[in-house]
Amino acid sequence: MTSPWTRGALRLGQNDPMALGTPPDASAPPVATVEVPSRRHRHRVLLLAAGTAAITGGLAVIGSVALGIPMRDPDGFLGPGWVRMPAIVAICLLIDVLPRAAWRLRGHPDLRSPRGFVESVRDVAVARWPWRRLVPVLVAVASFYITYVGYRNLKNFLPFIHEGSQDLALVASDRLLAFGNNPAEVLHAVLGTGFSAHVLSFVYMGYLIFVPVSVAVALIFWKHLSHGLWYVTALCLNWALGAASYYLIPASGPFYALPWDFSDLSRTDVTGLQAALVRNRSIVMADPDVSGTVSGIAAFASLHVSVVFTAALIVQLIRMPKLVRRAMWTFFVLTVLATIYFGWHYIVDDLAGMAIGGIAVWAGAWATGNLRDPSKRPEDEDDVAGSADAVEARRRAAPVA
Repeated sequence: MTSPWTRGALRLGQNDPMALGTPPDASAPPVATVEVPSRRHRHRVLLLAAGTAAITGGLAVIGSVALGIPMRDPDGFLGPGWVRMPAIVAICLLIDVLPRAAWRLRGHPDLRSPRGFVESVRDVAVARWPWRRLVPVLVAVASFYITYVGYRNLKNFLPFIHEGSQDLALVASDRLLAFGNNPAEVLHAVLGTGFSAHVLSFVYMGYLIFVPVSVAVALIFWKHLSHGLWYVTALCLNWALGAASYYLIPASGPFYALPWDFSDLSRTDVTGLQAALVRNRSIVMADPDVSGTVSGIAAFASLHVSVVFTAALIVQLIRMPKLVRRAMWTFFVLTVLATIYFGWHYIVDDLAGMAIGGIAVWAGAWATGNLRDPSKRPEDEDDVAGSADAVEARRRAAPVA
C-alpha cells in the first residue's frame, strides 16, 4: 500500500516535464542534471584547493605566533566572512532547489500542501545535490575562506616584517612605461575627476560583492561543477600568490606614497576606503593588539586585477554566453583603469596581477581536467549528478506489489 505522496510522485514522474529523470517536452524545461568531475579530478582539485588553504592559513598562524600579533577574521561591510560566505552559498542552494520543487507540483493540486512541498524539495535536493557533488562544493568554499583569511592576515603582518618600501622604484617604472608621464594624471586629464570618479568607484567597490557572490554562483549554478571548482581553486591560488608577491616587492601604492597626485578627485566610496585604510594602518602600527583592525595596504601585485582577470578568462575559456563574456571583460578593463585612476596600484602591479591570474587559471585547469577543451566536459558514469540518484528515487517510489 502506498501513501498519497508516493502515488503523486509516480504521477509526477509520468506526466510532469520538471520531474527528475523524465524526458522534456516543448512546454517546459526538465530538471537539469549537473556534471560532476571524475573521482580522479575531484581528488586532485580538492587536494590543490585544500592544500593551498592549509599552507596559506598555516603560514598566517606561524606569523601570528612569531610576531605576537593575533589572527583576525577580516570583516567587510556585508558582515563577517565566516557568516557571509556560508549564507551566500545557502541562499544560492535554496534558489536552485525551491523553484524546481514548486514547479514539480504544478498541475497537481492534491499535492499542494506543506508536506507535499517538503517531499518535493527533498527529492529535488537528493537528485541535484548528491554527496559526491555537495562535498566538493563545501570543501571548496571552506578552502576559499581559509585561504582568504590567511591572505588577509599575512597582509596585516607585512609592515612588521618589511620596514622598507619599493614605492620609489615602482614610481620610476610607472614613468618609464607611460613614456615619462604620470599614468594617474593622464587618466585624470582624459576622464576627468568628477563623474568618472564615481563610475570607477562603483566598479572598484563592486569587487567586494562580486568575489563572494561569484564563488557561490560558480559552484551552484554553473552546469559543469568542474568549471566552478576550477574557478574557486584559481581564486585560492590568487590569494596565496598575491600574499607572496607582497613580501617579494613590498610597496604601499601611489595613493599612499604620492597622496598629492589624487587630492583633486571627487570624494567617493573609494577615497573614503583609502582614508580608512591609512587610519587602520596607523592604528595597527601603534598597537597591533587593537581588536578588529587590520592593515590592508599593499600594492604589488594587484589582487583586484588578478581575480577579475581570472574570472574573465575562465568565462571566456568555457564559452559562456557572449553577453556574459563581454560584461566580464568590460568589468576587467574598468577595474584596471580604477586601480591606476585612484592610485591603488602601479602599472607593473596590474601586469603582475594578470600574470598571477594566468598562472592560477592554468593550475586550476590542470587540477579539474579542463586543460584540453574547457568548454566541453566528457561525461561518464561518474559525471552526471542526479542520474543514478533519480533512478534510485524512482525505484523507492514504485508501489510495493
